[in-house]
Amino acid sequence: MHVHLQLPPYLKNGSVIGITCPAGYVARERVAHAITVLQQWGYEVRTGETVGTEHFYFSGTDSQRFHDLQAMLDDPAIDAIMMGRGGYGMSRIIDQLDFTAFTNRPKWICGFSDITVLHNHIQELLGIATIHGPMCGAFKPETDNAEHILSVKAALSGAPLSYTIPSSIYYREGVAEGIATGGNIAILAHLTGSVSEVNTDGKILMLEDIGEYLYNLDRLMLNLKRAGKLKNLAGLIIGGLTDMLDTERPFGQTAEELVWDKVKEYNYPVCFNAPFGHQDINYALPLGMLYRLDVRASGSQLVQLSS
Repeated sequence: MHVHLQLPPYLKNGSVIGITCPAGYVARERVAHAITVLQQWGYEVRTGETVGTEHFYFSGTDSQRFHDLQAMLDDPAIDAIMMGRGGYGMSRIIDQLDFTAFTNRPKWICGFSDITVLHNHIQELLGIATIHGPMCGAFKPETDNAEHILSVKAALSGAPLSYTIPSSIYYREGVAEGIATGGNIAILAHLTGSVSEVNTDGKILMLEDIGEYLYNLDRLMLNLKRAGKLKNLAGLIIGGLTDMLDTERPFGQTAEELVWDKVKEYNYPVCFNAPFGHQDINYALPLGMLYRLDVRASGSQLVQLSS
């Protein structure tokens, strides 16, 4: 029996979205258009102190980033938190965060990439659903009416979601139902052995990554496999494997091949080319909710069953 995780209240006209940058630096200008769009959708927006501030690689010191996110988790007037960008830095502050107020009054957390740390921490320790999807930088004038950007509003407001996934060379046909979990491959591997570790048993796992050397992607996938994360899935969805790098002496397999290699012995449905991840088309995918995945040679469908 699959039951979705606890769902934060869906947003309505006048709901408040907080924007914070708990990881990498993002320029204020890159957040400005997102604010405009969110306001056009009928939401109020509050920006945290880490928007546009910088401390070397990060959007502020660990302390500044922690306090900014903590304030938004605690603020009863904020209904959802959208991250400015990912990058790296979430795991430097995750263990300091106090989720007491958040647990009493959950709110939607939106982001991906390094935010996979926060998604998994919240799902595993608190049993609350979150939204894997575009962050502020994805909002540009030319994407205002793009389906993947509008999917953020749909996810926040509780509209039913479904996704069409094109066919690929690698796939395993079948139908699965399960709660969606996952995110960035490097982060999921990084979380193994920690309190925020992902539990994939009986779940539909979504994986994506960017800018890894192929040999390192192979190592990350082996990390997940050896940690038992690829064995007992209901289904597997591979999103973007974007801008992968190779060494002077070639690795000898494409990103798709080496990922397929790690899971071909199992029998759950698998599809590639899903519209999630570090790519132009990145849809909002609420995690912790129930989905039906139907993989066929001609392409696949992922349909949300719970809302």
